[in-house]
Parts: sequence; structure tokens; C-alpha cells
Amino acid sequence: MIPQRRGVEAKRKAWRYGVRSELIAAWFLRFKGYRILARGFRTPVGEVDLIARRGRVLVFVEVKARRDVAAAAAAITRGQQQRIARAAGAFIGLHPELAGLDQRYDAIFLIRRKRPVHIEDAWRLNG
Repeated sequence: MIPQRRGVEAKRKAWRYGVRSELIAAWFLRFKGYRILARGFRTPVGEVDLIARRGRVLVFVEVKARRDVAAAAAAITRGQQQRIARAAGAFIGLHPELAGLDQRYDAIFLIRRKRPVHIEDAWRLNG
């Protein structure tokens, strides 16, 4: 039972680290003039770490905390992009007043002891 307990503790630690990373990313976006509309938006079809708006642009943001930018970028797989897009669609369905805004998928990479890296328009899904 002790190994299982360690697994639970590791999951809790990873979850707390992820929540902290999303909070840092949210404040980073706020300082850049974005308004945070949702954090940790989860649906049965996918999830989005942050949803923000600046002007006429609605941004769906994936946050990754890794050792370096390359590892963070590699952690956003095509499947994950598709799940984020499905969740984005669900968010728009719940907030139809936002449907007319331009939409974009961004990424924020958090690297230890470095300024957050914000990649605007990090990916596009074609079809």
C-alpha cells in the first residue's frame, strides 16, 4: 500500500503544480492586457487551461511548465490540440455572445527561473 500512497501524493503534487502554473500564466496575461474569462474550463470533450479576451480576440490558452521551451512545446500533441478545440467549441456554445470574436489558440510555457514564454497563435486546426 505504501507505493500506491506515494502515487497519490505525486498526483496531488503535480495537480498543485499545474494549478500554480495556470495562476502564474493568468497573471502574466493580465499584465499584458488580457481579461481572464475562465480558468481550468473542463467538459466531457476536453479542457482549456485559460480562456482570455483582449479586444476582439478570444484566446484559448494551454499552459505547460517544463524544463525548457522545446519540452513544453513537444508536450502539446495534435490530440491535445483537438481536445482543446472541442472544449473551446463547448465554451462558445455556453457563451454565444462571444461567437463573433476572432479566436486563437495560444500557449504559455513556464520554465523555471525564466520569464513566461507566450506563443500567440501557437497552432491552427484545419478541418
